[in-house]
Amino acid sequence: MKKILLFSLLLASLAGCKSILDIKPQSSITDENYFSNEGDFEPYVTGIYPFMRFFANNVTYGTERGEELVPALNSRFGTAWNQILSPTTGAINYNDWYKAIGNCNLLLEKIAPFPFTSNPDQRKKILAETYSLRAYFYFHLSRVIGDVPLMLQAVVGDNVPLLPRSSTTAVFKQINADLDTAISLFRSVSNFNAATYVSKYRFTYGAAQALKADVKLWSAKVLGGGAADLNAAIAAIDEVEKTGVALNADFKNVTTVRAATNPEVILAAFFLRDEPATGISGIPNTTHYVMNALPYKTGVQGALNLDSLPYCETTSNGQGAYQISPASRALFAQYPNDKRIPFTWVTERQASGPKISWITKYPGTRYVDDRVPDNDIIMYRLADLFLLKAEAYAALDQTGPAIEYLDKVRVRTGNGPYTGATDKAAVEKELLDERGRELYFENKRWYDLVRFHKGGTLDIYQYIPNLAGKTTPIYWPLNITVLANNDQIDQTEGYN
Repeated sequence: MKKILLFSLLLASLAGCKSILDIKPQSSITDENYFSNEGDFEPYVTGIYPFMRFFANNVTYGTERGEELVPALNSRFGTAWNQILSPTTGAINYNDWYKAIGNCNLLLEKIAPFPFTSNPDQRKKILAETYSLRAYFYFHLSRVIGDVPLMLQAVVGDNVPLLPRSSTTAVFKQINADLDTAISLFRSVSNFNAATYVSKYRFTYGAAQALKADVKLWSAKVLGGGAADLNAAIAAIDEVEKTGVALNADFKNVTTVRAATNPEVILAAFFLRDEPATGISGIPNTTHYVMNALPYKTGVQGALNLDSLPYCETTSNGQGAYQISPASRALFAQYPNDKRIPFTWVTERQASGPKISWITKYPGTRYVDDRVPDNDIIMYRLADLFLLKAEAYAALDQTGPAIEYLDKVRVRTGNGPYTGATDKAAVEKELLDERGRELYFENKRWYDLVRFHKGGTLDIYQYIPNLAGKTTPIYWPLNITVLANNDQIDQTEGYN
């Protein structure tokens, strides 16, 4: 796997356009010097995956705007956590997203004349992965800024289109079309077997269905897609359940067992010790987000329970910036014996009393010389999908099956089956709380909160401490550089 990852980094450095949509690209990839034979396409699609990892690894958008984190030894929080966003503060330059999308578009265009006569299944697999990746990139960006420019053509040389935003309706239509195409291609491979995961670090049939479920649930609750999208999400998760994934019996294995051998994982981003800490040749930064959650030894010196803390010897591997928030700990208050607690946080005990509650969800790996944040980043796992399915059922006011899927997740927690109220509002609130417990620090909380906010379960402007009293829009503003370089695009609503 190490060779594959390093090779993918190399290929991605060759494959990426310098920028898309707002500045001129200076790509070295042209018709003449790269796509000359069928063997060029597999390494090229491999080279796009570091962009997927970059977005999966960025907690600015999926975590920091939620309520999960507060400062620890020092604060690394910025405008996202403080909920202070403006065109000049914390605004988005979407360049990295369109680098990734541009690579997908280029591959889809250049593969067209190559028939792969000797291995047509290879062509189908490459196309299926590329369509899945493009759908993921557009879905991720749309959840951040809402309406986005919809660019489907390849960009080579200086012919960069200046595009206006397309409506979320149009964007999600394209996302769904890409996913349907990908799923159809995966199914058309010879001797198709839904339970085949060639790699859990790449899109497969099961991973494409998991993404589709996520897309459909967002569309149903945030964009007004209603019952049709809710039922589509349920149907996609039905397909995921046929792929042979299973819950880990012990919660501690969820993040510490590598995805390749982890029965619960559907899709993950691979991490390796001693990778380059900064982006190379257009590949985004690869520093693991959990580095900010691991304490450094001098910062916890004197702790009575030092051996139980996930500390690093030096600040090179642990920054000690984050700890679990009181709000997230409170979700466990009624379940003090929840078996997930030791693998979610541990409270540092000094002689003077309790101090910082350190996150243990991604503890890294303890090597001879130091602890290193190198756990795979889970993008989709079965417990997540069970709870998404329960959420879809609850939104349809089918609380019986919603509770059934909720209880599938609760089995290993030691909390027993759900025994609370069974009306729609109560079940939806419990599902939001359960996602907060089960998926803590897995870079999903902000998106969960937005879905439940739009679905009427809670008001994020009252629930999230740093949003209280503010009117900061859900979507992010665009950077003034983007606006200056593209006169076709408008600022995000609420920031004009």
